[in-house]
Amino acid sequence: MNRGIGLATLRDLLQRLVAPIDGPLMVIAGLLLLLAVGVMGSASPERLNAQLLNVAVAIVLMRVLAQVPPQRLMHLAVPVYLLGMLLLVAVALFGDVSKGARRWLNLGFMRVQPSELMKIAMPLLLAWFFQKREAMPRLRDYAFAAVMLPLPVALIARQPDLGTAILVLAAGFYVIFFAGLPWKILIGMAVAGIAAAPLAWNLLHDYQRNRILTLFDPEKDPLGKGFHIIQSTIAIGSGGIFGKGWRAGTQAQLEFIPERHTDFIFAVFSEEFGLLGNLLLLLLYAALIVRGLMIAANAATLFSRLLAGAVTMIFFTYAFVNMGMVSGILPVVGVPLPLISYGGTALVTLFLGIGILMSIHGNRMLVQK
Repeated sequence: MNRGIGLATLRDLLQRLVAPIDGPLMVIAGLLLLLAVGVMGSASPERLNAQLLNVAVAIVLMRVLAQVPPQRLMHLAVPVYLLGMLLLVAVALFGDVSKGARRWLNLGFMRVQPSELMKIAMPLLLAWFFQKREAMPRLRDYAFAAVMLPLPVALIARQPDLGTAILVLAAGFYVIFFAGLPWKILIGMAVAGIAAAPLAWNLLHDYQRNRILTLFDPEKDPLGKGFHIIQSTIAIGSGGIFGKGWRAGTQAQLEFIPERHTDFIFAVFSEEFGLLGNLLLLLLYAALIVRGLMIAANAATLFSRLLAGAVTMIFFTYAFVNMGMVSGILPVVGVPLPLISYGGTALVTLFLGIGILMSIHGNRMLVQK
């Protein structure tokens, strides 16, 4: 009898451990991580062990967040946003300067990049905001949300970190859009954005302007500002249909591709695995996005739907911007390839997003009060 009780207890424990894990989402993320390990072993094998440690930490944090119910996440929205804003202000005042940018905050025992927190905090806050106005969001509600969004974006862009600023802006915009932003306002915002382009150009740093100009004519400075784009497009094109094979890519192995383990790892992947490898990568990203949108569609509350939708579309933005800049169709803005590029902070942020999706999926049938 005791043995039966022990087996039942063990079975219940295993069920509780596995319950929040969404199988399809975990399989997709696992396959992307396998590709990441393979390409990292070629692009920068000396960093592979460190990245595996990053993956382990990210998965543990994902697992913890997957057990937090959406109701608790909603209650944490305002404190997390305020904490993120406080840390961004602290970075502006006391942050460490590295390579001309002030993005890190030294806490003594570790360095943190608060801008990464805002990728989660921003959609959390706006989803909470519209949940409180679920019955009938008014025009002034959208206006208030649009005011909350630029505050952290401006602080991040000032560091300067245009790539992260774009991602935080996109995360917030997706929530506002999914909340029912009227098309007339959306079109008006697009027109206003185009009209404000000259002003925005004057606000950019010199290196950011050069990146945009280089996009249109990289051959103007092939050994300087245009070097990244030229070498990455050569690598992508030389991969052909089947690729040159693992660790057989000349552009990567001869170190012609700058930042080949981070922002430009897609060029290494394309050279070694070719068009077929890229199609597989795109298929996995598409599957992840479709699964995330399915979770959003089946969510129990407006808060959960908005948050799941925004988190899912962040993966799309990451992939689209990274592949676009490496392929030479978008300016270089420093956005990593999701779940593939080297780096602990971005990887943890993305897995926290997956943890949120799993939490929402696990509580999809619950009636929220």
